[in-house]
Amino acid sequence: MKDSEIQKRILSSLIIIPIIIFFIFQDKPLFIFFLVILFLASCNEWLNMNTEYRYKIIGILWLFTSFFLAYSLREIFSIELFLLIVVICVFTDLGGYFFGKFLKGPKLTKISPNKTYSGAIGGLICSIIAAIIYIEIIYTNDEADKIFLKLIGSEYKLNIIFFIFVILISLVSQIGDLIISFFKRRAKIKDTGTILPGHGGILDRIDGVIFAMPASYLIFIII
Repeated sequence: MKDSEIQKRILSSLIIIPIIIFFIFQDKPLFIFFLVILFLASCNEWLNMNTEYRYKIIGILWLFTSFFLAYSLREIFSIELFLLIVVICVFTDLGGYFFGKFLKGPKLTKISPNKTYSGAIGGLICSIIAAIIYIEIIYTNDEADKIFLKLIGSEYKLNIIFFIFVILISLVSQIGDLIISFFKRRAKIKDTGTILPGHGGILDRIDGVIFAMPASYLIFIII
């Protein structure tokens, strides 16, 4: 990636991240509005990317399910848990990008030529570190629910369940990235859109999240 593209990526991130955080902490109507906008934008990119009717339908149904479960995670469980998933996905992506860019090494798969083993491992490492820091900050919140406490364990002690959860969600996020990359490769396009300078489209940025949310919801229900 050229320096100009990296600069665009950083600048747009400085704008996007505060907007996302703002809507996550808003009341239900504004949060729903935010999810609907993302859902419609994602659907538009998916439909433009795929020509086969079956893939169009499957993709729209998956996106609807993912966004609905994302809403359910925040409303049924807690904002803390919702943010934990977002943090894991974001730092999986960041770790994968920077470790892959600077360490390089063997390619992970032909589906996405830019993905490397170093990037995959780096994504896991960064997601774990970020999740631990996040937990240490949030844990002082007395309103943390029982599900959250089960994940983080006793006071100032991160148990094995927590680490397994973070690793699983990080891996699911990376698999989601590869799935969207597969469909981009079929469509012979680099990005799903151009709405986010330096990033591409909405699906380019939430490809891991739309798979991590359903997986997390399933795990929380089991717990």
